[in-house]
Amino acid sequence: MLAKSKMCLLSYYSLFLIVFSLISLQGFAKKTGDVSELQIGVKFKPKTCEIKAHKGDRIKVHYRGKLTDGTVFDSSFERGDPFEFELGSGQVIKGWDQGLLGACVGEKRKLKIPAKLGYGEQGSPPTIPGGATLIFDTELIAVNGKPTVGKEEDEEEDDTSGDDEL
Repeated sequence: MLAKSKMCLLSYYSLFLIVFSLISLQGFAKKTGDVSELQIGVKFKPKTCEIKAHKGDRIKVHYRGKLTDGTVFDSSFERGDPFEFELGSGQVIKGWDQGLLGACVGEKRKLKIPAKLGYGEQGSPPTIPGGATLIFDTELIAVNGKPTVGKEEDEEEDDTSGDDEL
């Protein structure tokens, strides 16, 4: 009887370890690079910031959109045609409406956007799969038609943020 009891206990212990391992591995099975909240990395910021982007402003942005595996799905840089829209009005994905608020003209940001602030679980076939985290390299070109003044002289690289992964 004691032997059966030990065997049963060992079986339960083994089952527990297997279930625990599977649950633990599930977290690692998630695609690398995925994020659950919006991440904003400032890559360049002008020395002076006279014009910032606010909700309701008409802004012009250059961008490169990538998936976490590095696949570029769209880029205004290559087309030479920045995208213009009204910030905060829902004309773009929520990650852009939130991630570009407060940016200065001439500022460059890297936005890591979770699916819930991007295209959601449905994605945007065929280029963006469902549940995809999106990565955008952005540059604010103009706010309400006003471009930066003396951009080359004012621009300063921000290496102090320590978020090179962003």
